[in-house]
Amino acid sequence: MALEKPYKDVPGTTIFDADMLRLGYHLNQFCMSLMKSENRDRFFADQKAYLDEWPMTEDQKQAILDRDYNRMISLGGNIYFLAKIFSSDGQSFQFAAATMTGMTQQQYAEMMINGGRSADGNRYIGEQE
Repeated sequence: MALEKPYKDVPGTTIFDADMLRLGYHLNQFCMSLMKSENRDRFFADQKAYLDEWPMTEDQKQAILDRDYNRMISLGGNIYFLAKIFSSDGQSFQFAAATMTGMTQQQYAEMMINGGRSADGNRYIGEQE
């Protein structure tokens, strides 16, 4: 029996819970492999071949190849593990966050400097009734 997950009704939010942990286990382990320079070298020499060594879904592999961080998260990726990918690409956390919001890095930085994103529209759906 699945646990009730009241946090499922927060628009635009993915909670990294035990179910997501299981879903993304190999995706996140792949990310951790990038901490070793020899693995980064192998990955960048032939990304698809390196990904094929991991028992991930084709959807997870494609999300990595596309550097689609939102998709990776929806497929069980944890942002702290995904940081190994964008760091290996020479990108900052700010860059990755900007791509996840559909903003440029400059737009994202300005939003954060000016107080961040409004909570409007990001409340529990049940709170809006």
